[in-house]
Amino acid sequence: MSRKTLRNLPLHVVLVAVGAVMAVPLLYALFSGFKSTDQLSRNPVGLPDPWVGGNYTGILGSGDFWRLLGNSTLIAVATTVLVVAVSALSAFSFARFAFRGRELLFTLFTMGLMFPFAVAALPLFLLLRSMGLLDNPLGVILPQAAFGLPMTIIILRGFFRQIPGELEEAATLDGCGPLGFFWRVLLPMARPALGTVSVLAVVTSWNNFFLPLLVFTDSTWWTLPIGVQQFQGQYSADYARVFAYLVLAMVPALAFYSVAERQLVGGLTAGATKG
Repeated sequence: MSRKTLRNLPLHVVLVAVGAVMAVPLLYALFSGFKSTDQLSRNPVGLPDPWVGGNYTGILGSGDFWRLLGNSTLIAVATTVLVVAVSALSAFSFARFAFRGRELLFTLFTMGLMFPFAVAALPLFLLLRSMGLLDNPLGVILPQAAFGLPMTIIILRGFFRQIPGELEEAATLDGCGPLGFFWRVLLPMARPALGTVSVLAVVTSWNNFFLPLLVFTDSTWWTLPIGVQQFQGQYSADYARVFAYLVLAMVPALAFYSVAERQLVGGLTAGATKG
């Protein structure tokens, strides 16, 4: 074994251990969903014998599951579009324009990172009720976008500030105004950063449980995290079916992340090394 391999061996051991800690619960839930509750009681860690696919097919054949999936997708996409659009314009202003109070205003945005959602739950509920946004997807989309603005603006501002000023000067000489430079030059160059913040916004919205629970009293607009809770309450004694529901609820997020992982890592790397 080479010296380099021996030097990297502790790192490899740590990575394998971390991967096992993350993968084993997922695999356990996956295989448990293919068992009956009786099998799960008698043989909790072994492979299913026989394999029971009815837990998964029964959930996939339910219209409620697809409705929850559609609600989560709609809210996540709308939130992401809103937060990225507003944050990109705000970050452009903070990065490329000098105006009085710019740093103070930016500091106020960064302070939003220290503001926990639980503190705003009651005022937010009263505000949404007064605006008639309870049991309305906008009642979740708008607050999610607002809470996502600080982190997104910070990431995009750092990226926009690394764009050389010579590019803006050249665009101005070609007759391109500030908005033209933003739309035609800056946004195409910022695709890695935009992809990064989009992935973060989608994952945050998809996993949000408390806000939809606060806003939606009508099951018509429930999202998947609420559906998981309700399903666990309904089938609390059928552990195998609950495991199957949990796995199916995780599949869209895992699939999206596996596709967007390269974009996420590439955006963070580009933002760290640019310039």
